[in-house]
Amino acid sequence: MSTIRVQTTQNVTLEYEVASAGDRVLATIIDNVVIFAWAIAWVLLASALGMTNNESVLAVVGIILIVLPALFYHLICEIFFNGQSIGKKARDIKVIRLDGTTPRFGDYLLRWILRLVDTAFMGGLIALVVVLMNGKGQRIGDIAAGTSVVSTRPRQAAGALAPAFTEAGYVVVFPAAARLADHDVATIRQLLQKGLAGENYVLLHELATKVKDLTDIRTDLPDEAFLRTILRDHSHLAAQESPHA
Repeated sequence: MSTIRVQTTQNVTLEYEVASAGDRVLATIIDNVVIFAWAIAWVLLASALGMTNNESVLAVVGIILIVLPALFYHLICEIFFNGQSIGKKARDIKVIRLDGTTPRFGDYLLRWILRLVDTAFMGGLIALVVVLMNGKGQRIGDIAAGTSVVSTRPRQAAGALAPAFTEAGYVVVFPAAARLADHDVATIRQLLQKGLAGENYVLLHELATKVKDLTDIRTDLPDEAFLRTILRDHSHLAAQESPHA
């Protein structure tokens, strides 16, 4: 599966696994099922309450409780669920920005607007073709918004947070990572994986704050990016000190 490297504004490189076209299609199917189930539930409720006898009331209820939620479903979900719809969450994929920052409202809005081009025509074939040809997990809306859709699953080989083997020209971002003991790093790795798996951003923030206190590091990097960078820096520094390096 292909990967992308995200260069943050602080010149920190993060690597993500691109969401597969299959996962994106399945996520879309799940989302469509959710929208359809929502519509059916309200139709049945309206029928049970006798609203079907009054066409004007039924039209208003249909627009407010069925049409508008279905229309704005993806936009609302991605804004309030940190780049995920119900389908994306089920398939462990999410929207990120290619500069490492959290997507903004404008990014989600642009993706939502261009969804009409990506998915409304030809049954979503345009989006599928663009994603397959692009190689960066991007449909037209992602290209315009500077976003991508990536997998949040741990990698199968050594795990997403296994010690990284850095490149020869790797530049350490936080030299103070050398202050961390091996057991500290193991704890950070475990808690980071736990926080990401459970989408526990409070845990990630508390962990990042604790690491900053231990190392006297001050940075504006997002918590996940900071913790991943600390792990990478420590791995590189430990390798440099090893007699077999």
